Amino acid sequence: MEAHWRTLDDVDLKIIDLLKRNSRMSFIEIGKRIGLSEGAVRRRVKLLVEKGIIKRFTIELSKDYVINAVTFLTFDRGDIAEEVIESISKIPEVESVYELTGRFDAMVMISAGGVSSLNECIDKIRRVRGVKHTETAVILRIVEHKTD
Repeated sequence: MEAHWRTLDDVDLKIIDLLKRNSRMSFIEIGKRIGLSEGAVRRRVKLLVEKGIIKRFTIELSKDYVINAVTFLTFDRGDIAEEVIESISKIPEVESVYELTGRFDAMVMISAGGVSSLNECIDKIRRVRGVKHTETAVILRIVEHKTD
């Protein structure tokens, strides 16, 4: 991935920045903001997607309508970490998975539609082969969330 960043120019970086802030921004609006035609923006975004630099366009749900939690995991063995993380990352409520050093092997960020959905997600994680222990904390309040 690092090699791709060397091929990006300032215009590509501006397009990426605008789309990070609002993935629904039209190509016309992006073009107006950076001084390009709609067609030029469309071509550049298409190339960014084809190169794998932009992987998906998504939304961020209001934190008032979801339950967010962090689950810390320990694995049976260290040599299965990649396999376990791969399985957990496929669970729909899982936002991200981080491999860690220290007391825990991994950390999972979960965004669920309610308490029962959160509980089901944690149960799915516990059933993944190789997961030895989970410890979950519900996030009560987000003090600061940087998207850049």
